Amino acid sequence: MIGVDIQRKKSRLSIVAVALAGFSAFLHLYATQSLLSLLRQVFHATKVEVSLTVSATTIAVALAAPIIGLLADSLGRKRIIVLAAFGLTIPTFLAATSSSLYELVGWRFVQGLFMPAIFAVTVAYISEEWHRDRIGSVMAAYITGNILGGVLGRFLSGVIAAQWGWRGAFLVLGCLNFLSGTAIWAWLPHSQSFQRELKLSALTANVTLHLRNSKLWAAYAVGFNVLFSNVSTFTYVNFYLSAPPFRLGTAALGSVFFVYLLGAVVTPIVGRWMGRVGYRVTLAIAILTASTGVCMTLNPTLWVVILGLAISATGIFVCQSAANSYIGMVSGQGKATAAGLYVAFYYLGGSIGRSHPDLPGRQGGGPLAWR
Repeated sequence: MIGVDIQRKKSRLSIVAVALAGFSAFLHLYATQSLLSLLRQVFHATKVEVSLTVSATTIAVALAAPIIGLLADSLGRKRIIVLAAFGLTIPTFLAATSSSLYELVGWRFVQGLFMPAIFAVTVAYISEEWHRDRIGSVMAAYITGNILGGVLGRFLSGVIAAQWGWRGAFLVLGCLNFLSGTAIWAWLPHSQSFQRELKLSALTANVTLHLRNSKLWAAYAVGFNVLFSNVSTFTYVNFYLSAPPFRLGTAALGSVFFVYLLGAVVTPIVGRWMGRVGYRVTLAIAILTASTGVCMTLNPTLWVVILGLAISATGIFVCQSAANSYIGMVSGQGKATAAGLYVAFYYLGGSIGRSHPDLPGRQGGGPLAWR
């Protein structure tokens, strides 16, 4: 009986470690979104220039993800996840030393190079180490970690910057990342089902195989489009809500991202029945939900905009959970490579979604008015 209890505890801790892996990377990914208006004032920059602190990171993720996927299929899972989690701490601390906007953008790019080693490899780890009936629920725990990390990163950045400046925000996030990395190292079990690919020819053959898989292309298209809309909405809503008639400050803008917590509640619930309902049906409902939420931001009433953002974010997170679970099911061999390609397309969509003209916003119309 004691042995069974210990095994259950280890199982729970392994799921917590998976969630923390998602938390540690997303803690930083969009942390500067709540700082954009402040960074404009500090560096006397345009909206497009300060938005590079978001897109530089997502571009780096998109560039590094396929390479990381190949390395993970050769070197293993836990080793890469743990090294990346600790490694991400270094450019986070160094970002606080930046003397110019473009130096800050450079460190944000370096941060993005570490993140795919967490994103893609954790997805592959889940699909290999859990039974197919539990992949959906464990993936939902990982996505919930993503959500909580994204919320806390944006919120802490806004609140800390309001009190101690933007440099203080990076110092606190770096400390949190180190603690997360320590917990992942202690609680994440070593891979049991990983099969190492040693030959370069076999690794590159996996890339060709995945790019010929129409089912994977469908998942990659979903990833590209959902993050395109999400990043564009949540990047430019900061400028919209900081302008009249809303005039929200830095701390209030950081608090806006608490709308993500609705996704943290809904995604695990959806994960329990995702495998029974089917990933395609789940994706269709989630995409419709996200689209409805974005359209609600056209109403120039604050509570309607906030509700629309919450609904949109929830749909996006369910899409992400379903797409990642689906990739693990249909990719066959080279799962980290398949996940790495998904991450590349996903964050390429996010990078392009940020690229809007630097135009003044309208009094009403929500983030869609920036397009």
